[in-house]
Amino acid sequence: MISDPATSLTSAVLAPGADDDQLLHVSLGPQHPSTHGVFRMNVVLDGETVVRLKPVFGYLHRNHEKIAEGTSYLASMPYTDRLDYICPLSNNWAYAQAVEKLAGIEVPERAEFIRVILGELTRLINHSAFAGFILGDMGAWGSALMYAFREREKILDIFEELTGARMMANFMRFGGCRNDLPEGWSAKVSRLVDDYGPFLDEMEKFLVGNEILLSRTLNVGSLPREVLINGGITGPMLRAAGVPYDIRKVDPYGIYERFDFRIPLGATGDCYDRIMIRFLEMRESLKILRQALDHLPDGPIIHPKAKIRNFIEGPKGELGFHLISDGTTRPYRYRIRPPSFINLTLIEDMCLGLDLADVVIILGSIDIVLGEVDR
Repeated sequence: MISDPATSLTSAVLAPGADDDQLLHVSLGPQHPSTHGVFRMNVVLDGETVVRLKPVFGYLHRNHEKIAEGTSYLASMPYTDRLDYICPLSNNWAYAQAVEKLAGIEVPERAEFIRVILGELTRLINHSAFAGFILGDMGAWGSALMYAFREREKILDIFEELTGARMMANFMRFGGCRNDLPEGWSAKVSRLVDDYGPFLDEMEKFLVGNEILLSRTLNVGSLPREVLINGGITGPMLRAAGVPYDIRKVDPYGIYERFDFRIPLGATGDCYDRIMIRFLEMRESLKILRQALDHLPDGPIIHPKAKIRNFIEGPKGELGFHLISDGTTRPYRYRIRPPSFINLTLIEDMCLGLDLADVVIILGSIDIVLGEVDR
């Protein structure tokens, strides 16, 4: 069990002789420019040292789960786009698989390949944007973010050609995908995969060995593996600490067992490892994409009879949908397991004893989207 941070951890970071009424209470948010969306942190400081931190959620609550219990299974698909709106196709995929498992619907092979391609392109979008934003969190708004968004635009153009939308795709369907690939689409993705390696090399020049980045991220925000595991942390946050947990490997879904790729691991789990692990994961995504494009089969893209708790390895961690059916066209219970919300729960533990300036870097390294936190 994790100890109560308001007692044992706080007393460990308070300076000798510090009196609680001499501590400085600072509110970061809910419109503070250092936060990612409508989010607030109440921080208590002893000088510049963080002794308490309370994350405050709920400013963006949209009643997603309750709405889904009052509408049809299919009508909830567009709502999933709005969870992690950086990764809408991953959200579609996780929800589609949950309903497919509940209803016993099979997915054609070609549709499975398309889903893998879209899932890994989504991972590239998420991790590339993260790399640009994390430097912005350090005050370095400029070239890195523009380079990251330049590549993001190329992938969004590809999504738009396939789904008709750049972000709110609403593309997955129970038993497959909404439509087949347009003519020449896979060739465009292939060219993007070929060009992405040089882009990653370019971005890493901004990071590896950068004096400012090293001083701001090395040995900042790390926690023991046991604390991360007990806290339910998943995704790059957990793998940066050296824990080899990736659902694509430990509990393969779709057709991931057919692809040759590795799970990169960090050593200390500090902010630097969290940044670098995402670059390594993007290179593995390129390997998966190349294999999927080279072996993309012909055939149907949706189960012909498909009319109507699963989880996947989303870019930010384990994304799950829990559904209970009462036999009607609407789910009796609809529940989401969002990685952004779960990964935020240990932010106080990561920040205690560090400086206020480190808090924003640690928050950035968690990589949250508030649409997923406040469902």
